[in-house]
Amino acid sequence: MNTVLVVDDEKGIRNILTEILENEGLKVLQAENGAKALEIFSDQPVDLVFCDIKMPGMDGMEVLRQMVKLKPEVPVLMLTGHGTIDTAVECIKAGAYDFITKPLDLNRLLVSLRNALEKKHLEQETRVLKRTVAKSKYREIIGESESIKRIKELIARVAPTDARVLITGSNGTGKELVARAIHALSRRADKPFVEVNCAAIPSELIESELFGHEKGSFTSAIKTRKGKFELAHGGTLFLDEVGDMSPAAQAKVLRALQENKITRVGGDEEIKVDVRVIAATNKDLEAEIRKNNFREDLLHRLAVIPIHVPDLNDRPEDIPLLARHFLQEILEEQHMPPKKFTDEALEELKKIRWNGNVRELRNAVERLVILCDKTITVEDVRTFAKPARPRPGE
Repeated sequence: MNTVLVVDDEKGIRNILTEILENEGLKVLQAENGAKALEIFSDQPVDLVFCDIKMPGMDGMEVLRQMVKLKPEVPVLMLTGHGTIDTAVECIKAGAYDFITKPLDLNRLLVSLRNALEKKHLEQETRVLKRTVAKSKYREIIGESESIKRIKELIARVAPTDARVLITGSNGTGKELVARAIHALSRRADKPFVEVNCAAIPSELIESELFGHEKGSFTSAIKTRKGKFELAHGGTLFLDEVGDMSPAAQAKVLRALQENKITRVGGDEEIKVDVRVIAATNKDLEAEIRKNNFREDLLHRLAVIPIHVPDLNDRPEDIPLLARHFLQEILEEQHMPPKKFTDEALEELKKIRWNGNVRELRNAVERLVILCDKTITVEDVRTFAKPARPRPGE
């Protein structure tokens, strides 16, 4: 249900508008002056505003300007009993969606209302779609610490080349984000970015996943299927958790990197592929080589450019930036009113040991957004930032 805020110092006008809007299936909030209107507008979700121009104290033009600053996506329809062309032009220039004169024409009012809501919803859908597309391609790496600055500089140098990159770091540090940044800034940016989580695919299926298979090559192979190398042709193949790849798959990947050719499981034809490979792992591959779990020659092929993403605990100065970024992102996703951290709350976040790194911090911020009031305090952080863990035996 859409929510409409009616702002007018005349109670009769507010009540008439409320009755009309409720008959249209809308939820209506009322404000008798500008200050009250801005308080409601700031604290509650509002989809559209009807605002009178002539009001004692703060007039409607000032209310309009403040609302446009706070939430420019919310349409504001201005009402006045003293309509002139100059006033209408002033309203539109200040950001109003429409200008309606009193006495109110019901048909005119409803047409403007429906058009405004439809425009808002279309714009909202467009923003969501753009965010989804942007997330699937590249998200900004947040941080101003020296280690993150070095990573950004390295990405800028490496991205335009076809050099293979091995990204190392603990779980949740943002290795995939680095990989996507390299792809987004490369000459392959308009080509596919194909991700394979080597740890999530059973060892007996990893070869089929990477190289594809021919029909009938095994029991469930009911048709020929392209693998990730072919699907990533011209673009980037991201091998996440490459340290968990089976020895047989490692040998085939090594050959593919050497010759730029693959052979599907059960097939004989060699297929040429043009793929940039970026790999990531949370394992010490040198130690895995000593245990005979990983091929040394494959490591040398993958790690032309090594990039290490540090733990969040090693760059605490980035925590306030990340927390504010996640706060705004989550508020938009959840369609919630504005909230903010106190400076003390941000300092408290820096004291926590984030074993799950950036991923754990984002989860904590989402929990705080949902459970706390519009100002997130140090007490809120102490209460909600870390998830409750069951006691042994519970």
